[in-house]
Amino acid sequence: MKFFSSLRTPKAVPDPAAVSVSEKSGVRSLHIGSDTIQSSMRLSRPNDLELAYTRSMMAALLFNPAPRDVLMIGLGGGSFAKFVYHRLPQAHTVVVEIDPRVIKRARDSFCLPPDDARLRVILGDGAAYLASGGRCADLLMVDGYDSVAQVAAVATVEFYRNCESALSDAGVLAVNLWGGARDFDDCVARMRCAFGGRVACLPAGKPGNVAAFAFKRSAAVPRWEDLRARARTLKAELGLDFPRFVEQFELLNPHDAERLLV
Repeated sequence: MKFFSSLRTPKAVPDPAAVSVSEKSGVRSLHIGSDTIQSSMRLSRPNDLELAYTRSMMAALLFNPAPRDVLMIGLGGGSFAKFVYHRLPQAHTVVVEIDPRVIKRARDSFCLPPDDARLRVILGDGAAYLASGGRCADLLMVDGYDSVAQVAAVATVEFYRNCESALSDAGVLAVNLWGGARDFDDCVARMRCAFGGRVACLPAGKPGNVAAFAFKRSAAVPRWEDLRARARTLKAELGLDFPRFVEQFELLNPHDAERLLV
C-alpha cells in the first residue's frame, strides 16, 4: 500500500535538536530539528486545523462522533488538542509530550489553553505511558515525529498492541504516517498485526501524509449509508469535509456494498 513512494523524506537542518517557530502569510509553524513543518496555525483562526493531514486525522470521528475520553501521543503546536477542546465540549483530553520545549512553544506561540478539567498535558514518554496500562480512550491519536522520521518507539507491534488495549470497545486509533517513508508498508502491517487486520488508510494530500485508522472491533465501522449520513452531520457541526473522507475510504480500502472490510 505505497501511496506516495516517490516523495522525498524530510531533510534535516544542522541543529537536529532545535525547536523553532516561523511565520509566513499569516500562518505560524512549528519546526523540530528540520525545515519540515510539524504544526501550523493560521493567526486569524487559531483553533482551526490548518494542515490537510490534521483535518484527515479527524476522520476518526466518522466512527466515534462523540468521544468522551481522548488520548494524544505527541503535542506539536497543539492543533488536535485545541480543535477537540473548542469543538468537542464533551471530551476530556490527555496529551503526552516528551519534549518540554514543545509544550512551552505550544502554550507561548500556538494558543494552547492551560490545563483544566477538560485538558491535561503530561510531560513524558508516550510509549511508556501506554505500556503502563490502565488507559481507556474512545479516541487515541498518535503523531510522533522527530527531525527526520517517525519516532521508532511509537511504530512497533508492541506499541500498537498497547494502543489496542487502551481503547474502549468502540474506540478508534488515528496515526499520522508519512506515505513516502521506506517503512510505510511495514508500519501499516504492524498495525494490522496488532489490531487483527482492522485498519483503514486515508491519504491526506500534499505533501504525502497518510492517516491510518485502527478499530478495537469491526462493529465500530458503520454501514456506508450510516457513514454518509454521519458525515453530513459532522460537516455541518465541525466544518470539515467528512463526505470526502467517506468517498476516499470507499475508493482506497477493501470494502463491499455495505461497509469497509475491517
